[in-house]
Amino acid sequence: MNPLGTGDPLRLGPYRLTGVLGAGGMGQVYLGRDSGGRTVAVKVLRPELSHDTGMAQRFVREAHAAQAVRSDGVARVLAAQTEGGRPWIATEFLAGPTLDQAVERYGALEEPTVRALGAALVRTLHDIHGAGLVHRDLKPSNIVLTSRGPRIIDFGIARPEHGLTLTTTGQTVATPGYAAPEQVLGQRTGPAGDVFSLGVVLAYAAGGRPVYEGGHVAAVQYQVVHGDPELGSVPGALRPLVEPCLSKDPGGRPGLDWIGQALAPPRGADRAWKSGPLAQDIARRGADARRMSALPGDRTGLSRRRLIGTLAAGGTVLAAGGGGVAWWLLRGDEAEAGGRPWEAEPLAHYNEGTAPSPLWGPVDLGSIGVADARTPAPLPVHDLVVALAEGGRLRAYDVRTGRARWTSRTAGPTGRPLAVSDDTVLTVDSEGVLHALNAQNGKERWKVSAAEAATLLAVDDKAVYTATRGGELRAVALTSQTFLWTVPSPVRTSEKNPAAAAVADGRLVVCGEDGQVVALDTARGKTLWGPARHGTTALAPAVADGTVYLGGRSLTALTLSTGEKKWSQPSGGGHGWGAPVVEKDVVYAVDATDLSARRTDDGTDAWTLTFASEDSSQDAPVIAGNSVWAGAGEAGSRGVAAVDTRDGRLAWPYTQGTEGRWALSAAGNRVFMLHNGTLTAMPVF
Repeated sequence: MNPLGTGDPLRLGPYRLTGVLGAGGMGQVYLGRDSGGRTVAVKVLRPELSHDTGMAQRFVREAHAAQAVRSDGVARVLAAQTEGGRPWIATEFLAGPTLDQAVERYGALEEPTVRALGAALVRTLHDIHGAGLVHRDLKPSNIVLTSRGPRIIDFGIARPEHGLTLTTTGQTVATPGYAAPEQVLGQRTGPAGDVFSLGVVLAYAAGGRPVYEGGHVAAVQYQVVHGDPELGSVPGALRPLVEPCLSKDPGGRPGLDWIGQALAPPRGADRAWKSGPLAQDIARRGADARRMSALPGDRTGLSRRRLIGTLAAGGTVLAAGGGGVAWWLLRGDEAEAGGRPWEAEPLAHYNEGTAPSPLWGPVDLGSIGVADARTPAPLPVHDLVVALAEGGRLRAYDVRTGRARWTSRTAGPTGRPLAVSDDTVLTVDSEGVLHALNAQNGKERWKVSAAEAATLLAVDDKAVYTATRGGELRAVALTSQTFLWTVPSPVRTSEKNPAAAAVADGRLVVCGEDGQVVALDTARGKTLWGPARHGTTALAPAVADGTVYLGGRSLTALTLSTGEKKWSQPSGGGHGWGAPVVEKDVVYAVDATDLSARRTDDGTDAWTLTFASEDSSQDAPVIAGNSVWAGAGEAGSRGVAAVDTRDGRLAWPYTQGTEGRWALSAAGNRVFMLHNGTLTAMPVF
């Protein structure tokens, strides 16, 4: 939320406006309050659209649709002005997480809770249909879980029962994966369309994942119209209820009365929003909403700026429904990242020298060890962590619980997997085939059989870069799955000893198995600088702010565009510097027995800690919160050291008492450790 700015109204109707909640394509949304101190959301048509007849009519339709529904299951419209001046709609606040946020944070709902959720939604849909409307956009993000139960919001595309899905230019269509097949095809959509959406919502709540997925919108809509829903994660007792709702034929779907009887929630099934973690979450957000009503001039003495900061720090979720909007006031980092409810809470303090208990694990991955440097570190992807498991298959685990979510069908990955944004995992099988897997369920999105890939090197938003079995470097386009270029590798790489690489700013930096480093143009594969020897083995480069950092005989910083040396710090002995990692203007790397933090601008020492009695692994350390983690000793029996980045002190060692390499990664305030066929998640501070 932001303070009012120049040109913002101070009052609309009976509501005093006190802040700006956000803006959409049609309007601005303000925080307001009435004379009794009740907090409301006021949506106002943008001034430049007031004279656009089509947009103004759509805004009026939205207001009328929301006002027409009289139900305890929707966010109430408190007042509206649709004629003269600037049109506006005032709705009540709903304090609580949306269904998708609740599932993200707490996992799939238990069966009784799903039944209670469904029963409440059935009653509300009865009221909506009784008003002669079809909601047409029922989805988890349009369902707010409050202390009074689920509430449906957003009537932005609601229409009378006889209305067509596609109307005038600019009309919003429903969310892919939740809209009924007839709605996707632009045909008439009646109450049966909402029944379809209800079935998808209940399957999502019960199984914890969407039942229609694809790499892009068209693929999802194709699945809805022609494919079968993925109901494998839905409990067996609920499938006979959900499946009829998902009939392709609107006439084949059950009515709301049948669904309500089939749900039959047991007594106390609604306790999820009355007691337990979800209820505590709702109560906390409600308290924040009440504090939000006490604005400047009240006896609380809280300033607007302080109140905004308090709410932002507390992670408040306030939904303003009925006016077609839902707004979340998140913690600062969540707001920037779009919200990451699966993240762990960092430790408030730690006992120096004593490792805390794992968040979960060790989880047995099967009969696979971590014996050599080719075994990939765990790969965090969204709310999952993917690791190489028994039989050479990839297995994904829930980052919050360690519970297995899926196992890939393809066996024999020959190198580390890579993630494309938050929805796709790339891997190579033992035959050199490049596979793209859906990150949420492990199903194959596409594959390139002729890739002849031996190793995945790096990926950016355009291509994945591979080393082929024939010793070439190749770029494969992510959208078309065609080869962009193939060039002889300027550095040595093989299946047994693969090169390591990083990509940024149109440069692919590759370190060969003999320590030679080269930079290629990602558009054409042309060598831009190098090769030049920096060590004796393949160490992954680190790239940040136009600089590439390299381990080896020296810890070296080079200008990414030209390869010109910025600074260099020689190794103190042993195997030389390991692979570096960069975070907040500091580069971290292991040099034999020492873990060092050096300033990125000139390489000077911020701190150095002797943390091992023998040469340690040359793998890059991992950074999480205020901690940096590295394997202490090459054999692995000495475990992993967690070091406080603020002063270079050893926070604690962690060991499982057995030899073997430790492969580490970090995300979401967790460190994931792969060691001798087990996976463990540790907290950070």
